[in-house]
Amino acid sequence: MRARLLVTGAGTAATSNLIRSLRAGSRAAYIVGCHHDRFFLKKSSADRNYLVPALTHPGYLRAIRRVMARERVDLLIPTTDAEVRVFTRPRAGFHRRAFLPRRAVVDLCQDKYRLNVALRAHGVPAPLTYPVSSLRALERLFARLSGPVWCRVRTGSGSAGALPVRTPAQARSWIAYWTAMRGVPATSFILSEYLPGRDFSCQAIWKAGEQVAVKTCERLSYFGGGSNPSGTSSISQLAKTVFAPEVVAVCTQAIRAIDPRASGTFNFDLRESARGVPCVTEINAGRFASGTNIFDLTGRINLAATFVRVALGEPVALRGAYDPAEGYYSVRDLDTLTGVFHADELFDKIVDAR
Repeated sequence: MRARLLVTGAGTAATSNLIRSLRAGSRAAYIVGCHHDRFFLKKSSADRNYLVPALTHPGYLRAIRRVMARERVDLLIPTTDAEVRVFTRPRAGFHRRAFLPRRAVVDLCQDKYRLNVALRAHGVPAPLTYPVSSLRALERLFARLSGPVWCRVRTGSGSAGALPVRTPAQARSWIAYWTAMRGVPATSFILSEYLPGRDFSCQAIWKAGEQVAVKTCERLSYFGGGSNPSGTSSISQLAKTVFAPEVVAVCTQAIRAIDPRASGTFNFDLRESARGVPCVTEINAGRFASGTNIFDLTGRINLAATFVRVALGEPVALRGAYDPAEGYYSVRDLDTLTGVFHADELFDKIVDAR
């Protein structure tokens, strides 16, 4: 059967990467794209594209339903946290055409502080974290955290408002700036212990409390990291596939802690503590990583294509399959196709003139 898929955010880098992965796993897939910006939509690689209202427009859901009916869509695949949040609302009515985690799980994961509390309560490794109640509370919070402190906004993606700081004065200035210039109140921030170790990304597919498949990679450098105040980003410029069963174990423990009947796809951010323990810093529930190609174009398992088959109830001979696919690198930059190469290929067609 030819799966008919509706992918949101058509034309963006994240959606273009996802469509590339879906086509690599199933040439028969018919992919419909949608976006509220006609300029992004113009560069979409989907088979057919629809201009829809913005996500915040009252007519957005109605337009999505019209597109799904017209194109006889089998599966709706959101690509942003905001879309996942909207599509999991009970009144949205997409539960039969979208393979997403439960709304309560999505809400928990999209609040980094609530997620942190839930994970630590179940013994899942996660950084010690405190919410900022006011700027006056910063000295008290710093007294509970030793060394550098990671200051960030408790919701959103893309390392929004993230910065390592060493003193309450630095945190106060940073938070005050975001409040004055971006309208983000101090109570939207959290302070966490700084984790100095390796930076991992993990993508997993679950169905009814069973892990279907999982992959891991390590971020080596960051897209725009040199110009970001934090020096890092959630978007890797250079990443490599790694064999990291300890990372998989922590991610598996995390999902079982927040939802014993979990279904859907989950993308994890983890960083090692000073003792080398991978700690969960974020879980993006219901969507793939923007750099999903490193998980889909390497190894035996294409996670994006597997997700579609699982979502549509097709038989998949996988259960808890870990496919590390070691030795592959992913390189990302502006206005170029994501490069995925094996280590053995890195010097093909390259002449060393040093």
